[in-house]
Amino acid sequence: MARADTSLTVADLRRRIGEAKGSVDERARRLLLAWFDTAARGVGAKPLARALRDGTAAVQIAEALRSDAAQPSNAACAKGCAFCCILDGPDGGTITADEASRLHAALSPLAGTPDGRNWHPKACPALDPATRTCRAYDARPTLCRAYVSTDAGACETNAAGGSAPGAGLMGFHLDYLSVLTLSRAAMTGIAPVQTYALAKIAASAVRGQDVETALQSARHKPRTLDDARRGLSSVAAARG
Repeated sequence: MARADTSLTVADLRRRIGEAKGSVDERARRLLLAWFDTAARGVGAKPLARALRDGTAAVQIAEALRSDAAQPSNAACAKGCAFCCILDGPDGGTITADEASRLHAALSPLAGTPDGRNWHPKACPALDPATRTCRAYDARPTLCRAYVSTDAGACETNAAGGSAPGAGLMGFHLDYLSVLTLSRAAMTGIAPVQTYALAKIAASAVRGQDVETALQSARHKPRTLDDARRGLSSVAAARG
């Protein structure tokens, strides 16, 4: 049975991160411990545990890595170029509880209006079908922020089911998934670290469902995070 966050100390949480076993990436451990030591200044265990549980820690680490990452000088990404927003399958990608809640909040005021699926049946519901721009841009998840392309034609080809080089996820997205995996291991016995389907959250929001219903319908099985991380690790290894 999970115990209440109030029974934890900051030292307990740090020890759990340092000692967590399983499919834990040591780079992720270093990143999460560095985040923890900064975030723990002047706060108790409860907000730190919450940040691990809802994925805020992973998101903040990913955003810091994104800020430091070198962006391709020849990036082809432009406003209205939305081929990367044509989602692969009904899931659409893995996001945290924090990201899911913020995405739902950004889209729920637009319930009942045309969405990206009016442009393309597999497009993200967050899109404006007329302009092909994201209506939840400031709340877009790490997955969206990590995608970059040097060839818009490659994005169009890949969206149609092809396999063209020049587009893909930046390396910090693997760090994000690895930190989430470590957070889940560290929180074992305290609280579950859930992940959610981006496409289902967005669709629920524009359908007018409340956030609790949306989260329940979009919640992943635990292995989904492992599968996403392994899949991206394999791609990274193949690219060398």
